[in-house]
Amino acid sequence: QVQLVESGGGSVQAGGSLRLSCVASGYRYSSYCMGWFRQAPGKEREGVAASYTGGGSRYYSDSVKGRFTISQDNTKNTLYLQMNSLKPEDTAMYYCAAKRSSGPDCSGVSRPSSRYEYNYWGQGTQVTVSS
Repeated sequence: QVQLVESGGGSVQAGGSLRLSCVASGYRYSSYCMGWFRQAPGKEREGVAASYTGGGSRYYSDSVKGRFTISQDNTKNTLYLQMNSLKPEDTAMYYCAAKRSSGPDCSGVSRPSSRYEYNYWGQGTQVTVSS
């Protein structure tokens, strides 16, 4: 059973930065897509970034591309989301998620259906961006 614990959320002014962390444990397999999702009040949960545990390409939704960077430190079993140039519309609960993957293609993270494909979730960390 994969367990995910996020941290690093907080309140920041528009234009500021935050770095989210997600510590993972309990891997049974070696290949996962690791993703960051967010959910604002009254909105559907959306995928914003994903990467493969074996390294390689990183994937972003159009709404965060160029501002957010996903990375991982496999020695620490930790996934990160560096968020720069934050906007009020980035305000949401941010979740770390994982799904077993047969290969490095994690490009589907921004599809509306992706939230049903990921089967391991953290408890979430709140990000609030004020104008």
